[in-house]
Amino acid sequence: MTQTETILAALRAGPLTPLEALDRFGCFRLAARVRDLREQGHHIAVERVELPSGKHVARYRLAEETTA
Repeated sequence: MTQTETILAALRAGPLTPLEALDRFGCFRLAARVRDLREQGHHIAVERVELPSGKHVARYRLAEETTA
């Protein structure tokens, strides 16, 4: 399974931040994988969230499933 396929499976299970992707899958470039998925036709929403440390990160979620 490619990293992009792994990220898609994770997004199907729920939202994902870059820090979670790094920790769970060793993915340093979640935004690039999200771009790849969008280019494949997947609708992925992004929101900016504040961490307890005060830093802001993106949180991605699958907006709707595609039929391919």
